[in-house]
Amino acid sequence: MLASGLLLVALLACLTVMVLMSVWRQRKLKGKLPPGPTPLPFIGNYLQLNTEQMYNSLMKLSKEFGAVYTVYLGPRRVVVLSGYQAVKEALVDQAEEFGGRGDYPIFFNFTKGNGIAFSNGDRWKALRKYSVQILRHFGMGKKTIEERILEEGHFLLEELRKTQGKPFDPTFVVSRSVSNIICSVIFGSRFDYDDDRLLTIIHLINENFQIMSSPWGEMYNIFPNLLDWVPGPHRRVFKNYGRMKDLIARSVHEHQASLDPNSPRDFIDCFLTKMAQEKQDPLSHFFMDTLLMTTHNLLFGGTETVGTTLRHAFLLLMKYPKVQVRIQEEIDRVVGHKRLPTVEDRSAMPYTDAVIHEVQRFADIIPMSLPHRVTRDTNFRGFTIPRGTDVITLLHTVHYDPSQFPKPKEFNPERFLDANMSFKKSPAFMPFSAGRRLCLGEALARMELFLYLTAILQSFSLQPLGAPEDIDLTPLSSGLGNVPRPYQLCVRAR
Repeated sequence: MLASGLLLVALLACLTVMVLMSVWRQRKLKGKLPPGPTPLPFIGNYLQLNTEQMYNSLMKLSKEFGAVYTVYLGPRRVVVLSGYQAVKEALVDQAEEFGGRGDYPIFFNFTKGNGIAFSNGDRWKALRKYSVQILRHFGMGKKTIEERILEEGHFLLEELRKTQGKPFDPTFVVSRSVSNIICSVIFGSRFDYDDDRLLTIIHLINENFQIMSSPWGEMYNIFPNLLDWVPGPHRRVFKNYGRMKDLIARSVHEHQASLDPNSPRDFIDCFLTKMAQEKQDPLSHFFMDTLLMTTHNLLFGGTETVGTTLRHAFLLLMKYPKVQVRIQEEIDRVVGHKRLPTVEDRSAMPYTDAVIHEVQRFADIIPMSLPHRVTRDTNFRGFTIPRGTDVITLLHTVHYDPSQFPKPKEFNPERFLDANMSFKKSPAFMPFSAGRRLCLGEALARMELFLYLTAILQSFSLQPLGAPEDIDLTPLSSGLGNVPRPYQLCVRAR
């Protein structure tokens, strides 16, 4: 009895100390950090947040506290930046200070801070530099990768012809084709569309993206230690991670058995060769787990973002059929029907280019970006942000900033055209983020979006199952990503 009483007293004492320490830390930082809502111990500002629409909650707080404010996601302190000017000042003007990768628990549970997307410091610099070298060697941004996309485009068009004008869900059809591009770079060859390995990759990535973008995914990012013990859909994310890691590991072992360091076939071969070269270096950043995590990062980024953007594009083109017709008229005039469109055609197709940019702006598929982190104590707009503080850049508020995009809630491709109907860039266009953490695959994604969309519209017209005005553009979920609602469409041969 006495022992249990002493234990209770000890627990209460620990709880009291933790609360006092939390209050002390907050008071110590008061006057240095940007303002924000008062947090509660342990749960932070959870009561002011809606995990079903996290970025909407953060935008509402920005209206009260300004373009730069502090919020607590559970016990984790985060600075939030809202609007084009604040985001640009941080990521572009102070790129070095805001160049770290912040904590994203539902990813960190798997990567442990490893891999190209979630590492920091010297490891991130080494992995990014070498990965860029490998990707360029295998054609990233060059004619060779364009040829792979065009080849894959032929396979995709054939799959679309097989639908014979009947309704179908484009998710898997598009994802298989898009994923095959990055798979060919990583694994050395494309997969048949019914290959179990390709189907597994797409299923695992699509399901994880949906769960991460759901309230469960946002809740896990706020209370990871608690939700590790709670059943729910988030548990499938970690099972899927394990299955993906096993799949990648099997491919790596196959590569090891047939590796010729003098004639690398793909990304994995090059990475294995680098690992062998630095095997005796205790400070090397190239080891097996890094290869597995980096490969996963590339597969996830190279499959989901382009596929999701295309699904948004199809919805928008069906809801606004005049836009679709105008693209097709430009394709007919510039390319014709005897060959597929190429990257060289883009400069002569300003309207199509403008539509793709407006789709990316409007769909805003990664509305909060991935979190950044300040690499040292940073003065920003009169505030002091301590080293190691995570920073959320609300890209949604950039793409919907009325000072940069008038009437931002309207879908209007002509905002990317000048008075002469030539394509017009916008500094506030940031779907790939900006600064040091700019997406590694931006060039590839831009090429894929143009070549896939033009190839499809050259051969087919997209038709909804109902009236265009009834198409719902509201995302199914909005967390990590804006996931479009499931839908079917018909493609009619032109």
